[in-house]
Amino acid sequence: MGITSRTGFFLNRARSMQKRSRVLIVSLLVLTSCVTILGSNLFSQQAKAQASPRVTVAAIDPSLVAGRGAQLGIVEQEAENATTNGTILPFDTTAYTLSSEASGRQAVQLKPGQYVEFTLTQRANAVTIRYSIPDAPNGGGIDAPLTVSVNHNGGENTHPQTMTLTSKYSWLYNQYPFTNDPNAGLLHPDWWITECSCVPDQTTPTPTITTPFRPMHFYDEQRLQLHNTYQAGDVVRLTMPANSNAAWTVIDLADFQEIAGPTPQPENSVSVTDFGADPSGIRDSADAFDRAIQAAKASGKTVYIPAGTFQVNRHIIVDNVTIEGAGSWWSIVKGHQVTLTSPAPDGSVHTGVGFYGKSAADGGSHNVHLSNFAIEGDVRERIDTDQVNGIGGALNDSTIDGLYIDHTKVGIWLDGPMNNVTVENTVIANQIADGINFHQGVTNSKVVNSLIRNTGDDGLAMWSEAVSGQPGIEDANNVFDHNTVQNPVLANGIAIYGGRNNTVSNNIVADPVREGSGLQAGSRFGSTPFAGYLRFTNNTTVRAGSFELNWKIGLGAIWFYALEGSITANIEVSGDNFLQNTYNAILIVSDFPVKDLYSISNIHFQNIHVDGTGTSVLSARSAGSATFQNVVARNVGAVGINNCGSFNFTPAGSEFNVTDLGGNTGGGTTGPWLAPWELPNTITCNDRPPVVVPPPPSAW
Repeated sequence: MGITSRTGFFLNRARSMQKRSRVLIVSLLVLTSCVTILGSNLFSQQAKAQASPRVTVAAIDPSLVAGRGAQLGIVEQEAENATTNGTILPFDTTAYTLSSEASGRQAVQLKPGQYVEFTLTQRANAVTIRYSIPDAPNGGGIDAPLTVSVNHNGGENTHPQTMTLTSKYSWLYNQYPFTNDPNAGLLHPDWWITECSCVPDQTTPTPTITTPFRPMHFYDEQRLQLHNTYQAGDVVRLTMPANSNAAWTVIDLADFQEIAGPTPQPENSVSVTDFGADPSGIRDSADAFDRAIQAAKASGKTVYIPAGTFQVNRHIIVDNVTIEGAGSWWSIVKGHQVTLTSPAPDGSVHTGVGFYGKSAADGGSHNVHLSNFAIEGDVRERIDTDQVNGIGGALNDSTIDGLYIDHTKVGIWLDGPMNNVTVENTVIANQIADGINFHQGVTNSKVVNSLIRNTGDDGLAMWSEAVSGQPGIEDANNVFDHNTVQNPVLANGIAIYGGRNNTVSNNIVADPVREGSGLQAGSRFGSTPFAGYLRFTNNTTVRAGSFELNWKIGLGAIWFYALEGSITANIEVSGDNFLQNTYNAILIVSDFPVKDLYSISNIHFQNIHVDGTGTSVLSARSAGSATFQNVVARNVGAVGINNCGSFNFTPAGSEFNVTDLGGNTGGGTTGPWLAPWELPNTITCNDRPPVVVPPPPSAW
């Protein structure tokens, strides 16, 4: 695949690093030399007012994803479709730009005094605003105001509310695991750097690396309860005050909801306030939570968290207990990140708010039920050894329902072996690392009807990390179903690393930014071999597949990757729609140093729609095979199958075989996407084909 031996050395080095969360293949980085994040070229296009409101899902017409993704009563409106006197940022999928990290790859930039306004399409009394403001010159973020007002029944803008936006949870820089310092030199000068095509500390003269180096993670979001419940036709205006201390404010989208009032305390329950918890958030309430949990367990009652903000600055250990809030907009458990006086046995150097089951080594926790409250952390840097996740440990026979988790490292990181946990109706936003990770031996578990947005690593992941001599570490019989995953800044929307008999179904994945795809199955990160089956069924990806600069190729909306072993399990990809693919719809690849050792076979594609590819429908860069049936494609930018096999270019043809089972129709600029002359293994290799920007998707 054109990877240099130096890059192969780098990948091995990355895999040997200490990893507690998920170690990234940090060589997969994108050049910044052609990118101007805040330059005037991004702000040159003036906005035009829309004649009518426009509701979207993942920035496309909801009819294109009907029946898929999460249904949480959220009405998404993109700022670029709203009325504004600001500036619409142009469409851009290049990493390290404000556009590329925005939903739909566009947003609106406001300067002081400018506004963007959204016309409600149904009743709403709450809004979530996704935004970006500049960092401080030396990092660490700034605060800046935003005014929210409502024009009701065509009258004047009334009931202004001032939000304090912040960038203290945004703006990471440099190499993995990143830094908050925009002026920092290379964190790892002994690593391969694509910008200079060199290892800096082994290069004479030492190359100059421009700072800030690789800025990323620009966006954050805030929730606001409006003063009243407003009706369809009312206009919500977001204004950047004329006296703002920020140079600009970028608005990406607004999510509108009608939320119910706080749920009253249920019968047969104890309130945390009965044990001294402070709903004002002034005093630390961790000990009060512990006392309430112990009392509830002793009396067989539920723990209730009433409306309020409760300061909790450490883990709350949960086992055989039910904890219910008044609603995730009302009951907020919020904590500071606390530096430990000495590292914990697990390597943590900080602690923070989180609800943790007991470790699997201690038998794990059982019968834990957490519902209807928010967990808001204070994590601003990625330290993989830190246990500063929203929910952690091992939870058996447990449920997580209706939570909102924000600003923790990983929203939910479960370390098995453990069995039978359900996560549902939950929103996880603005994480430094993954959204949810089922790690090592999580079985018979599922994530359903949940929204994951703006993660610093995989949105949803199953990671069957192998440990020598330890049985039971396969993730097995799990399901990710009817979830919406948006804007993972790094890595994939949904990733499966090894395991057995797992299913990914009815999800929407949109706008992965760097080093990842919408969907991935990877033999990597020390995972167990894939076994049994793996099913990707009825998912939709939108604007998926980023550019991998070391390889200098585009990834696929769905990506199969053999780095540490062959992939031979039965993999079924059926009913999926791959829309407005930045590069390929499908990428099947073995790493170049192991291309003659590992292959990918037994993949079956059936009843697929591909609407728009920057390059090919299938890019095969591995030995192996796949079957295709009823795969319909249109707006294909390059040859339908870019078949490079293992790059040995033998007289017998490619090492990758394609089987046409019929019904494979459509194509693009070069003709039918699956032409008879391409079968079964014609070499059609264009290592780096030109990219044709695909059009937005439309109805079939």
